[in-house]
Amino acid sequence: MRSVINFGHRTTYGDPTTTDAERAPGLAPSRRAFPAAAADGEVVPFAPAPSSPTARDDASPVGGSPALRRLLVGLDVLALVLAWGLTLVVPGVGAGADRSDLVSLGAATAAVALGLWLLASQRLYWARVCSVRTVEIGRLAKVSVLLGALVGASSALVGVDVRAAEAAVGGIATMVFLLMFRSGYRGWLRDRRREGRFCRPVMLVGLNEEALDMQRLLDHHPELGFRVTAVLGAREEAARLGMASLWAGEVADAPAVARSSTTTGAVVVASAVASEELNRTIRELMQIGSHVHVTSGLRGFDHRRLRAQPLAYEPIFYLEPVSLTRGQVITKRAIDLLLTSLALVLAVPLLLVAALAIKLDDGGPVLFRQRRVGRNGQTFTILKLRTMVLDAEARLDALKEKNERKGPLFKLTSDPRVTRVGRILRGCSIDELPQLFNVLRGEMSLVGPRPALPSEVADFDEVLLARTQVPPGMTGLWQVEARESAEFSTYRRLDLFYVENWSVTLDLVVLLATLESEIARIVRALFGRRVPVAGAS
Repeated sequence: MRSVINFGHRTTYGDPTTTDAERAPGLAPSRRAFPAAAADGEVVPFAPAPSSPTARDDASPVGGSPALRRLLVGLDVLALVLAWGLTLVVPGVGAGADRSDLVSLGAATAAVALGLWLLASQRLYWARVCSVRTVEIGRLAKVSVLLGALVGASSALVGVDVRAAEAAVGGIATMVFLLMFRSGYRGWLRDRRREGRFCRPVMLVGLNEEALDMQRLLDHHPELGFRVTAVLGAREEAARLGMASLWAGEVADAPAVARSSTTTGAVVVASAVASEELNRTIRELMQIGSHVHVTSGLRGFDHRRLRAQPLAYEPIFYLEPVSLTRGQVITKRAIDLLLTSLALVLAVPLLLVAALAIKLDDGGPVLFRQRRVGRNGQTFTILKLRTMVLDAEARLDALKEKNERKGPLFKLTSDPRVTRVGRILRGCSIDELPQLFNVLRGEMSLVGPRPALPSEVADFDEVLLARTQVPPGMTGLWQVEARESAEFSTYRRLDLFYVENWSVTLDLVVLLATLESEIARIVRALFGRRVPVAGAS
């Protein structure tokens, strides 16, 4: 993942300074539309601009942020009420026998209030914290554990009989309900942002290849809530990079653009701007209230490996090396075996029902076997429940011209080879369950890069072949962060990020994110949103 340093204001999860498309008039294509004071070489004077779109306060109702904030807080309150109400109040569910109803209700209310405080303390209402799903899931897990521990520990101090088992169940229920409601919220917000709503209009300041990469990144990930509406730099460079239609002036014009347009933030490409001009531009943008993000130029480094280490008060970052011990490798395998064994026990009835449905549908084989490339380039046979017609692979060539993905991967949202039963199995990811046997055999892990076909690997360059250094996984960063993305560059970036930054903690966060993703699919299906069932090799 690309590292971006943020300067400026706190930002609500739903983006506090959003504007709908109908309120976002286009930018002037040239500097002639800007105030005369922004002429070449002239420094824009520092002056507050409270009425400027860029200076909107986070609490301003103009962009709809308060409504989004209230919605998310309301969902969190509902999740906490359900978790601790069921655990401490509802008779026969989790309520202690030695407490009165009033005491149970008071304890549950205190737990809800404490939970909200913990969520706020972890900055789980800030967009720049929750924009990466794995980060959000990790902090939600931390809140759930802390809340259960604090409820259990504080009960003895206040003389309320809350059993350790109740505190543990309440913590687990907190995680489950927070995941459920936030998954629905994230899915709803993602769909709205793909429609162009609740997106922050930003300008790219500085133009070079890194700026082009950043523009593509924001374009390929509309769920991040950013929409590039202007680029600043040399006009010739904008034309060379294919961004001439977005060009709005030179770097020195950034404050003028911020004042005269609907842009509410800036992404400053540090490698494209000279140091003196970089510092001056950032200060001027912050002076007028813009939200400023500064790229670091780093690619594929987990932000958690960046440590602030100022030298003589200058902002310097130390990059932590990756240290994988044998103990971590053993722990990963132990987690695979433990969770896979539990999952198989729970999945047996589901697998039997699915197998019967496949047999009754067309009488063909239940399992689909296919050769995939595993660790160190060794091939193995992957197992899936069959969701396509018997001659699906023979019909693939005829469908390749309709491929919705770029690069060697294949995806077709309405794949005619998928059977009626197969659509249901894919919609719930039940067809993937036989891969648990691949995990038990050590051919796969629960978390890792997607197991690629030999034909796909043949098109990988030497850099991407590094993904074979780790076992392929049933789920992974690409699956939870960008499964529906058509861009092969996203697949490549996330796989290489995992290989570069793998850890047991990252695996656990990805597993929780996978649970959240599946809950989101169910929620969207319940509310009538069609869940794409793609045909993929």
